Amino acid sequence: MTATVSAVLFDLGGVITESPMTAFAAYEAEAGLPDGLIRRLNSTDPDANAWARYERGELDTDGFCDAFEAEALTAGHRVDARRVLAALAGELRPAMLSAVDALRAAGVPLALVSNNVAPMERTGRLGDLLGLFDAVVESSVEGVRKPEPEIYRRALQRLSQAVGRPVAAADCAYLDDLGINLKPARALGMHTIKVVDPAAALAELSALVDLDLTGVGTSR
Repeated sequence: MTATVSAVLFDLGGVITESPMTAFAAYEAEAGLPDGLIRRLNSTDPDANAWARYERGELDTDGFCDAFEAEALTAGHRVDARRVLAALAGELRPAMLSAVDALRAAGVPLALVSNNVAPMERTGRLGDLLGLFDAVVESSVEGVRKPEPEIYRRALQRLSQAVGRPVAAADCAYLDDLGINLKPARALGMHTIKVVDPAAALAELSALVDLDLTGVGTSR
């Protein structure tokens, strides 16, 4: 079998780490808030709401908290924005981490494309993870965020620069847990994989890269 793609782009939260949606739901239950409230707030006016502005670096943490809590009040609820932010730190998924290790060992160019609220630390375990990628593209650094097409174009540019050759969209697979983020990547020509069940996603990726990523085990 011949590989369909020769490079892979990954989202972070909900793909390599556990989805923050689980932690959001736990906070909503603890605080007596409606189930799915945080997701609904984040999807209301998605290009200009507090979350979007924070991920583009247009608000600092205090500004985000004020704006997000005001949006919640408009929706009729009191929300502790700092508790919401604390839910963003998800545990690493060992199978995904091992797949990244295996792809790197096989010489497959790798990029991480993440919406985040502050530049990621290049130290400790997170630093080790980021070091596995040839290019890391963060919304808080770039001033653009998924699903804006520009962030995917920048990821292709950075990956091309890192490996010293052009990497076209058609050369790439892109994994994300949100369909809204997959749509523009697919429009650019990438092969997209929606991560709902990590094992199923890795099986799909295995077929695209012609490399078995489903039984690589955990390397760390």
